[in-house]
Amino acid sequence: MNTVDQLRKCGIVPVVVINKVEEAVPLAKALLAGGINCAEITFRTEAAADAIAAMAKEVPDMIVGAGTVLTVEQAELAVKNGATFLVSPGIDEDVIKAAERLGVAMLPGAVTPTEMIQGMKLGIKLFKFFPAGNYGGIKTIKSLAAPFTAFEFCPTGGVSLENLADYLSFKKIAFVGGSWMCPANLISEGKWDEIEELTRQAVTRFRELRPAN
Repeated sequence: MNTVDQLRKCGIVPVVVINKVEEAVPLAKALLAGGINCAEITFRTEAAADAIAAMAKEVPDMIVGAGTVLTVEQAELAVKNGATFLVSPGIDEDVIKAAERLGVAMLPGAVTPTEMIQGMKLGIKLFKFFPAGNYGGIKTIKSLAAPFTAFEFCPTGGVSLENLADYLSFKKIAFVGGSWMCPANLISEGKWDEIEELTRQAVTRFRELRPAN
């Protein structure tokens, strides 16, 4: 099973902001205990690269990816540290080609037909749709999917337990990304039990909506 299929099976990819490296391992263990075995650690803090390395090394059952990848240098560092998928908020040819060269899955962001055509020319068929809430959510995704029948989407930004059904009811949604089960304040306060419970609630809802997974 390739990385994208593993993420599809997981269904929900936690989008994580880690400020301290020592938060990475207990967070991964809390997510696993709640039933999710993947995480996207965003390059929004100085701790991101080391957090990827710690999570990938210390919790090998986790599928660890890097988010907010804006440069080739970040892509290379993430993969060197153990990331097996990369996520970017937009289309960047150099980053996409770097991911291909490095042998990892790539989810670039796109919210317009023009961006999707750019991605298509680079071999992309699965797009991050971000920020989903600001760009019309599932209604916009369905409109975009009509002419691009071969494409799948990972909506991120504004996805929550409350609107999960809106997204997962559409078959072109490969999986979703979200941070509601591991918000920054719970991570910084070390409230791993609460994160585990929120994760468990998310997994329960996902299995109700997509029992075939």
